[in-house]
Amino acid sequence: MGEELSSLSVEDLQNLENQLEMSLKSIRMKKEQILTDEIQELNRKGNLIHQENIELYKKVDLLRQENIELHKKAYGSRSVNVANRNSHIPYCPSDGFDLHAPILLQLSQPEPQDNETPANSMNLG
Repeated sequence: MGEELSSLSVEDLQNLENQLEMSLKSIRMKKEQILTDEIQELNRKGNLIHQENIELYKKVDLLRQENIELHKKAYGSRSVNVANRNSHIPYCPSDGFDLHAPILLQLSQPEPQDNETPANSMNLG
């Protein structure tokens, strides 16, 4: 905790500092690995959800086509244009979203905050 360091020699303090730096490095590597694994899992889940979304869109489109066919049978071809206009799906690919674009996340360095001191100016004791 930094207490009782006054009795240590410069060499002992240097050794302690090296041990702390090695420990911090190990902790940071473990943290980075955990975050990387979580990102990979989120990417995998995102891709599964994306595929499910595509399948659901296909089902909705199929139901829309079936609805148009039923409307044709029930009311004749004179009102097919009305059925086509009324059955437009607001979240279809024509609104600028690409249903086939992969979603990728990645780990990046955090932005330093104003109240943080740089890592290379570590103070001990």
